[in-house]
Amino acid sequence: MNKSAIAERYRALQLHICQALEALDGGATFQEDTWQREEGGGGHTRTLQGGRILEKAGVAFSAVHGPVTAAMKQQLSHEGDEFFATGVSIVLHPRHPRHPIMHMNVRYFELEDHTYWFGGGIDLTPHYVDLDRAKMFHRSLKEVSDRYSPEFYPQFKEWADRYFFLPHRGESRGVGGIFFDQLNEACGLTKDQIFSYCQDLGRLFPVVYGDQLQDITLNEPSVAEFNWQALRRGRYVEFNLLHDRGTKFGIYSGGRTESILMSMPPMANWVYNQEPADGSEEQKTLSFLRAFHEFC
Repeated sequence: MNKSAIAERYRALQLHICQALEALDGGATFQEDTWQREEGGGGHTRTLQGGRILEKAGVAFSAVHGPVTAAMKQQLSHEGDEFFATGVSIVLHPRHPRHPIMHMNVRYFELEDHTYWFGGGIDLTPHYVDLDRAKMFHRSLKEVSDRYSPEFYPQFKEWADRYFFLPHRGESRGVGGIFFDQLNEACGLTKDQIFSYCQDLGRLFPVVYGDQLQDITLNEPSVAEFNWQALRRGRYVEFNLLHDRGTKFGIYSGGRTESILMSMPPMANWVYNQEPADGSEEQKTLSFLRAFHEFC
């Protein structure tokens, strides 16, 4: 499968995910912003705001190309003069603090000598950790990954556990998921099979988010819950700006700022030296996130 066909399929995946999320939310629709990149290529950024469930959601598709800059070479650890990159990136920020943030990215990168690789993953960031729902999420990821290789889930889960970690806080961003990068035929699968895996993860995304919303009895959030949600969103911002590879690559490659920062929450907060009360739900979540990297 060539790069143009991969881009077309990723664009179709974007539209499928948006349709499924609109049905799940039931209160708002996605608006599309089409853009062009001066150096080559462009994309379609689709955003939803003010939904019944989703306060802010973004599903971005891009297919860009151009010269490999010195900053990109340092970021990628690969040599090359021209690149092509395409993919879909999604972030969901819900209204209710008892609903989780969820993120996904699937991408394809190719150099002019036809060196290529795929990357991506899905991760879950609840404001309040529910272990049963976290386990359900991981079971779904394992089921899809096992169709392609029994090695994928344990390897990619461990990678996610290491990756989605804030070293300056000593905290995990959430309950993990899977993460992979620079995946090519060296993994034992063909190019088409790896791409099929990425497509299956994309189709899984709205399904597993719907699973996270089921059977939750929601009351009107308290002030304390909203305050905690804003603090956890602040941690999300810290990770994306300081550590996220996709954000860095987008900036270093001269990407479109609005689309790159689409992942930011609609509102976040930072409180100096904030520690939740002993025995509170907030304290239990924070204790879990501070210990998560030690046993995953």
